[in-house]
Amino acid sequence: AVESIKEGKFPNLDQPSSHGCEVNLHLPELIPDDYLPDVHNRLMLYKRIANAGTDDALRELQVEMIDRFGLLPTQVKNLIRQTSIKLRAERLDIIKLDAGAGHGRLEFAEETCVDPYTLVKLVQTQPKVYKLDGATALKFTVVMDDAELRFQTVETLLDSLLPDR
Repeated sequence: AVESIKEGKFPNLDQPSSHGCEVNLHLPELIPDDYLPDVHNRLMLYKRIANAGTDDALRELQVEMIDRFGLLPTQVKNLIRQTSIKLRAERLDIIKLDAGAGHGRLEFAEETCVDPYTLVKLVQTQPKVYKLDGATALKFTVVMDDAELRFQTVETLLDSLLPDR
């Protein structure tokens, strides 16, 4: 509501408030206690990662963590990269992104900046990969057994949905 007012819009009070995009890539995404034993510091870093509003802010946080605690374990790298994906998804008005080893699903807000023609084009050019699931969701079937492949697949898909393409 506050953001709407700042933008000069009247907030829709009938619509439930959004807490951003829900992202699940089914990968270990955490700050392990053997990397950072202090629970308070771990919780503070989780909060700072969640509140990072840009990829630049995430990069600065990574540099700070490496400087303070050493090289990032895989789980932390996954957490940072998933947060970056969440930022992209939110810019596209995606409310839920779920991707596992063999398939995934994007759920869009009712009002999204993604051009419907872009979605139709994806489905028409790659019908074995993409399928529309109702009026607000896109399913995709791709082998993504490897974490890096899963990240790349999701990032490429999100980039292809950007309005400027």
